[in-house]
Amino acid sequence: MKTKKIVLMALLTAIALIIFVVEARMPNPIPIPGAKLGLANIVTVYAMFVLGPIPTLMILICRIFLGSIFSGQMMSLFYSLSGGMLCYASMLVMRKIVGLKQIWVCSVVGAIFHNIGQIAVAVAITRTSGLIAYLPFLMVSGICAGALTGMGAQFIVRRLPYGQ
Repeated sequence: MKTKKIVLMALLTAIALIIFVVEARMPNPIPIPGAKLGLANIVTVYAMFVLGPIPTLMILICRIFLGSIFSGQMMSLFYSLSGGMLCYASMLVMRKIVGLKQIWVCSVVGAIFHNIGQIAVAVAITRTSGLIAYLPFLMVSGICAGALTGMGAQFIVRRLPYGQ
């Protein structure tokens, strides 16, 4: 990797981590327990379209791991990692389907799969299949949050130099 790309990845990781920490300290604007805007995912979606799959995966894993450490909730690592990896895989597929004018669609699909991953881990850890009933509520909030973060990423991709 070139030095310029490594520095950009480090900056994006730091930005995503800062957004994550700030968002964790703010009251949740969504009245659904466990649901949040996930504004740090703006960086993930941006990186997917500008830097590509491998750098995005590295940024995502660093943010998830460091975010769990900084929040002091290591149990959230399992939920975030499973949701993040499913989100990443779905965005990897969607990246090939949608263009730069539909980045927000990629983010919505990613948010849906993120919620599926989190519920799957919650069911596996608690051995309570009844948690699946919570999925429709998370899906609605995930679609809204995914659209918001996707539009943010799409705006940034249009404004910043593409393909650093």
